[in-house]
Amino acid sequence: MDIPLAERIRPKSIDDYIGQSHLMGEEGVIRKVIQSDTIPSMIFWGPPGVGKTSLANVISNTLKRPFYSLSAINAGVKDVREIISKASSAGLFAGRKSPILFIDEIHRFSKSQQDSLLGAVEKGIITLIGATTENPSFEVISALLSRCQVYVLKAHGVDELNSFLQKALTEDSVLKSKKIKLEESAALIQLSGGDARSLLNNFELIINASSSDEIVIDNKAVKQIVKTNPMMFDKSGEQHYDVASALIKSIRGSDVNAAIYYLAIMISGGEDPKFIARRLLISASEDIGLANPTALVMANSCFQAVEKLGYPECRIILSQTVVYLATSEKSNSAYLAIDKALAHIINKGVSPIPLHLRNAPSELLKNLDYGKDYKYAHDYPGHFVNQEFMPEGMEGQSFFEPANNSRELDLKNKISNWWGNKYEPK
Repeated sequence: MDIPLAERIRPKSIDDYIGQSHLMGEEGVIRKVIQSDTIPSMIFWGPPGVGKTSLANVISNTLKRPFYSLSAINAGVKDVREIISKASSAGLFAGRKSPILFIDEIHRFSKSQQDSLLGAVEKGIITLIGATTENPSFEVISALLSRCQVYVLKAHGVDELNSFLQKALTEDSVLKSKKIKLEESAALIQLSGGDARSLLNNFELIINASSSDEIVIDNKAVKQIVKTNPMMFDKSGEQHYDVASALIKSIRGSDVNAAIYYLAIMISGGEDPKFIARRLLISASEDIGLANPTALVMANSCFQAVEKLGYPECRIILSQTVVYLATSEKSNSAYLAIDKALAHIINKGVSPIPLHLRNAPSELLKNLDYGKDYKYAHDYPGHFVNQEFMPEGMEGQSFFEPANNSRELDLKNKISNWWGNKYEPK
């Protein structure tokens, strides 16, 4: 049996693992719990090909614990119970650490299947590691989620993807037996979309397609050999994210026909309508926002309707919402405002709340001037009074900048009438 390149170079140790430095770097939380041998039950959440399965294998290899692996696509309650029975009878009474049960695509388990894990996880009979490409808040039952730590794995960056290619060339015995010259990697990396498995699959495809004694890989060769696969949308594969991305970007770009086309691909492929509706909710706020606040109301109504109806009827509601969002005015001012404020806090910390804005639940705090100089806006004409709300040293700091659309230009005028030039860019 031919073992794929991605499988042949799968990491076996902590130091062999590439990427996810926030988890596996020197100060990474997962590296530390591995080193301390105190692994909790965990859920790894991230797109395909970012190292979820590899990380579970590294944990098992490093800690030398019994390792059981299931795929939620073809496993059921019976399989889960058999493994729990083995773990219960083999490990705990000998004083050993609990075995690891890895469940790939755990979001595909039904509620009853997930329920079957609860007792064993609660008692420590097994240490569960679940991998999912879907938001566990929606797809993993709350009882199981509360017993697990959730760690987010990110798509690989350019440097990491290049590291995978170099590792393949220097460590894989099959590739080392060939004369391979990697002159350019940009096209390979672009086609991968941050997915290391896709990158290595394409890399191996190009190598196997060559009949030359010396294989030269450059961007031209990649584009000639790696073609876009016109196969039907696979909701469990890489296209799952590509088509979802295309849908949202088409809405953002106000191309209603392209947006409907990508929606049709997702529906015809059997995509979970709640997955689509959740992304429309995000788009309504991130890309339309204050330019048309009704978009968020409509997207939320769409999500609620989709939950009640399901296919085939919910396709009409999804289509109506996509058309509305794509043809709406666009603004990302609220999105930019909160990110700007969060960045300020990260870079400069949190400033003390002014005394006149603080809560004064006791006489002692009232005597310390908590809330003393606060002016109640409703007591003033127009329900507005000019007082300082920003902490000392942050007077005039602006986070929200209205976009150039009719609704937000009205907001800009309101802010100017209230505050004069206080929040104008300095």
